[in-house]
Amino acid sequence: MSSESSTGRVSARSKRADALRNQQALLAAAAEVFVASGVDAPIRQIAAKAGVGTGTIYRHFPTRADLVTAVFRHQIEECAEAGSVLLADADSPFIALRQWIDLFVDFLVTKHGLADAMQSDSSGFAALHRYFLDRLLPVCARLLDAAVEAGEIRAGTHPYELMRGIGNLCIGGGDPQYDPRRLVELLLCGLQRHPSE
Repeated sequence: MSSESSTGRVSARSKRADALRNQQALLAAAAEVFVASGVDAPIRQIAAKAGVGTGTIYRHFPTRADLVTAVFRHQIEECAEAGSVLLADADSPFIALRQWIDLFVDFLVTKHGLADAMQSDSSGFAALHRYFLDRLLPVCARLLDAAVEAGEIRAGTHPYELMRGIGNLCIGGGDPQYDPRRLVELLLCGLQRHPSE
């Protein structure tokens, strides 16, 4: 095997890795913009945040629905992967649960515009919802179980009902007088066990 062909393979792999990193950075920037301004935010705002031209975004994501769907999947993966990291690094399982729910709330703010962005593609939305549940329910269950085992929260909270409840609290429609995080914090306080219990 010539060193030229081996160098070519390494170079191609390196380019693919760079392209993947760039795409992940673009999706992270789009997620931040969506959280701040909603899924209808101008593409130029996302491009500016990502440090790329609008053409780069359209090359990767020809429609807004493509971009929103990719951001949705990107955030699902970030949220799923964060569970184990937070559990390993946090001072307690309850703190890990609280930090994970904070990420989940950021994710839900983006998710609420997804159906509108996808418009008529209800089958695509249903597939994403299934993917969302398949990836995140086990993570939430693990965090809840760890907090119960540590004696920090009461037993009996199901991951689906907790995630659904938080989702319902996050439907605020951008009302400046409504802060879902405050109510989510009250919900979490209600889960905690007190020394007298």
